[in-house]
Amino acid sequence: MKKILDYITIFFLFIIYAYIVNVTSIPEQIVLFGEEKIELKKMWGIKTVETSNVSNNNINKTNVEVKLFGKIKLKDITVTTLEKYEVVPIGKIIGLKLYTNGILIVGMSEIEDINNTLVKPFDDLNIKEGDTIIEVNGAEIDSIKNLQEEVNSSKGENIALTLIREGSVVTANIKPAQTEENEYKLGLWVKDAATGVGTITFYEPESKSFAALGHGITDTDTDKLIDIDSGEIVTSKVIDIKKSKQGEAGEIKGSIAGQNTIGEVVKNTEFGIYGNLSNLTSLNIDTSNILKVAMRSEIKIGEAMMRCTLDNGICKDYKIEIEKIYLDNNVNNKSMLIKIVDEELLEKTGGIVRGLSGAPIIQKRKVCGSCNQCSGK
Repeated sequence: MKKILDYITIFFLFIIYAYIVNVTSIPEQIVLFGEEKIELKKMWGIKTVETSNVSNNNINKTNVEVKLFGKIKLKDITVTTLEKYEVVPIGKIIGLKLYTNGILIVGMSEIEDINNTLVKPFDDLNIKEGDTIIEVNGAEIDSIKNLQEEVNSSKGENIALTLIREGSVVTANIKPAQTEENEYKLGLWVKDAATGVGTITFYEPESKSFAALGHGITDTDTDKLIDIDSGEIVTSKVIDIKKSKQGEAGEIKGSIAGQNTIGEVVKNTEFGIYGNLSNLTSLNIDTSNILKVAMRSEIKIGEAMMRCTLDNGICKDYKIEIEKIYLDNNVNNKSMLIKIVDEELLEKTGGIVRGLSGAPIIQKRKVCGSCNQCSGK
């Protein structure tokens, strides 16, 4: 009898775990086009209830509550529906400079203090990799230099750190270790900025906004989405292309040194980065080359084009094939599977390369997505 009860308990715990995983995976922001409907994983007892609706020009915003049995609220979702949307597909390489909201902790290590003793000031404290330091002793921290100044001014006395961890505020008191006469350290590896290159997807003339990359920018050390405070995009020069090999991703190497600022970044999301463009001339954007955005139901398996830049200043369309379409995926940025078939593109890149992320995909004179990961055969 006890064994049966154990099995029943394990079964119910598994059901609860499955519900938690599925509810957690539901995004807080969903964008739909035209008559598209919300498609969520079907779970018994889970229902969506519309709570408010606001329309402005071609944009409709709906707040939706995810409820269990229609009574217990589990999550809030904001659904943005774009009735008619037209954009200018771009496909040019750009540089990115992102500045974090606070100071990101990317690692920890023991340090040698002034007495030649190895110490870990962070040991047994409520501090983790991926935390973001936003305050020291109540003072706002916005740069590594600022953090160093606060730590050194402590003279080895306890300091109070205010941190953000997965959206929640946590605190920790830490005693800096003296390493030199006027230098103190915490043993934390931190960063306050990130740079790189990618492809800008489109420009929307009415709002002067842009989208790029097709995926969010994550920290290489923590693998978490970077919470940005500000950022900018700049022109970039292609300096080399490392071709893909079996099991090894290639890379478009670009330089952003001495390039022109062309806009600001305001959002870093799982679906890409977004912001405003202020310098169209540097990208040679032809605003007359405007195309409609395809609804998911309009995208078909078969031939399409991917617009990208492999040589400086030369933006071209290359042949690809859409092999599969994920019609019911509102959870992440994977909406289709594509294959590169253009011989010139394969010759230059070998298939998948870092830096192509964000390249617009065009089918029948409509923008139907952007490249995130491609498989070349």
